[in-house]
Amino acid sequence: MKQSQLFTKTRKDAPKDEVAKNAQLLIRAGYIHKEMAGVYALMPLGLRVMNKIATIIREEMDSIGGKELQMTALQDKKPWEVSGRWNDEIVDNWFKTALKNGTDIGLGFTHEEPLTNLMKEYIRSFRDLPVYIYQLQTKFRNEARAKSGVMRTREFLMKDLYSFTKDVASHEAFYEKAKQAYVNIFERVGLGDRTYITFASGGSFSKYSHEFQTVTDAGEDNIYVDEKKKIAVNEEVNNPEVLKELGIKKEDLVQKKAVEVGNIFSLGTRYSDAFDLKYIDSEGKALPVIMGSYGIGLQRLMGTIAEVMSDENGLVWPKNISPFQIHLIALLDKEGKEGKVGVAGEKLYKTLTEKGIEVLYDDRDVRPGEKFADSDLIGIPLRVVISEKTMAEGIVETKDRKTGEVRKIAEKELFVL
Repeated sequence: MKQSQLFTKTRKDAPKDEVAKNAQLLIRAGYIHKEMAGVYALMPLGLRVMNKIATIIREEMDSIGGKELQMTALQDKKPWEVSGRWNDEIVDNWFKTALKNGTDIGLGFTHEEPLTNLMKEYIRSFRDLPVYIYQLQTKFRNEARAKSGVMRTREFLMKDLYSFTKDVASHEAFYEKAKQAYVNIFERVGLGDRTYITFASGGSFSKYSHEFQTVTDAGEDNIYVDEKKKIAVNEEVNNPEVLKELGIKKEDLVQKKAVEVGNIFSLGTRYSDAFDLKYIDSEGKALPVIMGSYGIGLQRLMGTIAEVMSDENGLVWPKNISPFQIHLIALLDKEGKEGKVGVAGEKLYKTLTEKGIEVLYDDRDVRPGEKFADSDLIGIPLRVVISEKTMAEGIVETKDRKTGEVRKIAEKELFVL
């Protein structure tokens, strides 16, 4: 992509009403556009990052047997009345409206009910199990107060996976696979060293659920971390009984602020009982299906990465999810794009692209200082500079966005980075 043709603009200042660091940086760098409080559009750069996060999540879900579908955002109230969650006193963040014929509908904030209802048509025998279904879909939550930038919004992309198994043992086996898949996801997006598997209450169906909490001062949660064991407990289960069971000493725990970037929990037969979702086992007996739910909010994940992987100059994207691998900058001479630097820059851009390397080429005829400032703000991992000086030396100059290391290398070395 040539920067002169990229549909984005950087800006020196974020909107005055935006206080969250992640949103300030993402807006200033041209990744998102704020439509209203808690609602953000993804600009081309932001969409590239989001798509790469989604690809990583899909790969990990597919690796444990997940099958992708997409449920509807518009929700019939009937399945939700079965579970009781249409009631505003139980769920207070619905977006509800009515069709022109007067039928009440809502915008989905999760999908346990409609998916359990759907499964009644597909699960009848033990031979139909297990089923692991996931989707990446826009969810809507009528938050009383949207805050923390893209980490708590009213409209967001979510990965929600649901497991349907024949018994508790099968559920627990898959649950552990899902837990490891989540560890892999957060490692691959660059948050592995600061994201902790955090024990939380399991509700009525299991002793624990598990949150994946990323340590950041921008977080709304308090967790208690055993840094040696790399596990944590949240406030509601931070008691002597739980610590003893987990083999954790209270004196080894450090309180930290964190943001929940994912969660997994057992549902037991809560929804299968409500919807009479049963299967016939090998002996002809009807038994309830055991369920689990596994969620990740993609906007929240992107916002968390922006919070913790940035500096005073801008964003610092991990390689796996950066919109581009290389930010190629041509410091044009007096003849502009038609001069020797412009011609050489165009040639190098074409060569890199043909070799499958994702390049954002800053071909704009603006001052070097503006190009470098924009490059720092946008946060692509490797900056490559071509100029009259580098051409005279027969090299290109590179700068690592994360470490700041500057190197002078031959062009051919770029092709093996």
